[in-house]
Amino acid sequence: MPAASTKEYDRKRREKGAVAPRWTAWSWVLCCAALWLSAPRCGHGQEPASRPNILIIAIDDLNDWVGCLQGHPQVQTPNIDRLAARGVVFTNAHCQSPLCNPSRTSLMTGLRPTTTGVYGLAPWFRTLPEWRDWVTLPQYFMQHGYHTISVGKVYHGSYGRKPEHGLPEFDEWGEGGTGGQPRPEKRLIRLADPSDEAHWHPLMDWGIFPERDEQMGDYKTATWASQRLRTLAEDDGQQPFMMFCGFHRPHVPCFAPQKWFDLYPQQTLMMPLVQPFDRDDTPMFSWYLHWQLPEPRLSWLQRADEWRSLVRSYLACISFVDAQVGRVIDTLEQTGLADETLVVLWSDHGYHLGEKEISGKNTLWERSTRVPLVFAGPGIPRGFRCSQPAELLDLYPTLIDLCQLPPREGLEGHSLRPQLMQPNAPRPWPAITSHNQGNHAVRSEQWRYIRYADGSEELYDMRRDPHEWTNLASVAEMVEVKQGLRKWLPQIDRPMAPGSAHRVLSWDGQTAVWEGTPIDPSELER
Repeated sequence: MPAASTKEYDRKRREKGAVAPRWTAWSWVLCCAALWLSAPRCGHGQEPASRPNILIIAIDDLNDWVGCLQGHPQVQTPNIDRLAARGVVFTNAHCQSPLCNPSRTSLMTGLRPTTTGVYGLAPWFRTLPEWRDWVTLPQYFMQHGYHTISVGKVYHGSYGRKPEHGLPEFDEWGEGGTGGQPRPEKRLIRLADPSDEAHWHPLMDWGIFPERDEQMGDYKTATWASQRLRTLAEDDGQQPFMMFCGFHRPHVPCFAPQKWFDLYPQQTLMMPLVQPFDRDDTPMFSWYLHWQLPEPRLSWLQRADEWRSLVRSYLACISFVDAQVGRVIDTLEQTGLADETLVVLWSDHGYHLGEKEISGKNTLWERSTRVPLVFAGPGIPRGFRCSQPAELLDLYPTLIDLCQLPPREGLEGHSLRPQLMQPNAPRPWPAITSHNQGNHAVRSEQWRYIRYADGSEELYDMRRDPHEWTNLASVAEMVEVKQGLRKWLPQIDRPMAPGSAHRVLSWDGQTAVWEGTPIDPSELER
């Protein structure tokens, strides 16, 4: 569906008035009843009489170490947990790619990485002719009368902020966030080898810094979002809004003030469960997906005596960003917007903290693909948990469905509305994660099946083996299980798009090439 020109877009908005009334108590009751009773959606060209606002909270590199997901027994996330308590949390939600740019591109376009060819940190999908005019999630809501706002990290890096042709990515851009800033004058972590300093990535650092929350970029993002919500609440004649609020932490560098580290004392810190020689039953190709990365291997963390400090820093950053989420949600409640605003919280992918002998993302295992996904607000039941597989790709069609907008053709996800209304509602589709062409994971309620570009496989029974310690792919009795999961592998599986760079891998049937350089398996660093 091509985007309209800017003039055409403005004309349509003027024709519609670009204004929807604020929800009265009576209209709110009627809308809730409509959602609960599964009223039919409006047809093309029709607009619902009143629509909820939408607040989308994105968190960078947050795995399932959240209280409501029980990923770490000591994690303290009271604000995300209270949001989950007043809505629905998907306990088996997964990203489409274990890397920022392709994951966020997929969520915003409603297309799989295997369809766009965007697998690496570059390119920006608008540079690709086929997707130059593709209408993204915020643009679709613009076309249907919403005022769209972006604050913090939403797309990867600065993508989308520069003026471009056609529709703008958002109506309004707020605080962009400062990523890994501020940073200390000297590195905080100890290096296993002093000679590492010359090539050590500047983001690979963690520890207690700075002194106050107010110095952190995410604090400034939450402040801007809160102030904008207050002004939106004061405008009685406002059109409905869609605000994306993106936080950087717990992305490296994992810095946070002292008070967040105090929540996790060194002497009682519980470390992730790891199994020695865990990778001995995984294919060699599993190493190729993260062949040479800034994120250190577990062996390096142990040699440098930094494994415990990284885990503690990651937990501290989670609690810090949870507090910023709380500030935004508090404002929503204080302004009276909570009852008329759908809130969706998600993370772009997970993160390893020693599991599978690595740190970071870029894998097709549970720790890298499982993400928080929470819905709360008007028409959403309270306190529900859904174990059906869900994908971030589903966000686009789900919001269209919940807001009763005309269906959008060409999306590859599926609405989660049935599971939001009834968590036990069956869902035939598994969650699929891809990382570079030919490498895919299929996650059902019970199984994780991984197939790599060279044909090698992994299979895990996630009910009996939640840590993925035993690869069952070679077990004869599992042939039918694999066949049933294999049918869900993407039918479209494009090679990397022109301009692809950073963490990209290709396979020509004989040689694996990492970021332009053929891989020599003998150089494997465990």
